[in-house]
Amino acid sequence: MLIQALIAVNLLAFALYGIDKWKARHNRWRIPESTLLLFAACGGSVGALLGMYLFRHKTRKPRFRYGVPAMLLIQLSVYLLFRFDFISL
Repeated sequence: MLIQALIAVNLLAFALYGIDKWKARHNRWRIPESTLLLFAACGGSVGALLGMYLFRHKTRKPRFRYGVPAMLLIQLSVYLLFRFDFISL
């Protein structure tokens, strides 16, 4: 169940970056930056990072350039801590 949720949130994050880039090019209503970052923070950092670089979107903004990779590192660290029983619930 967790794996499916992570796949879904990553696909959604990826899609949101693509949609926001399209909207930016066509002068449409934009997706708030806080929403894009929220999806990255909720486990969608891989999808967000792929979307950023594939669509060349938000890559110049320090909040995204450094924030999304930092979220990915934190998420990977937490995963590894649980995976190798450094922390158990």
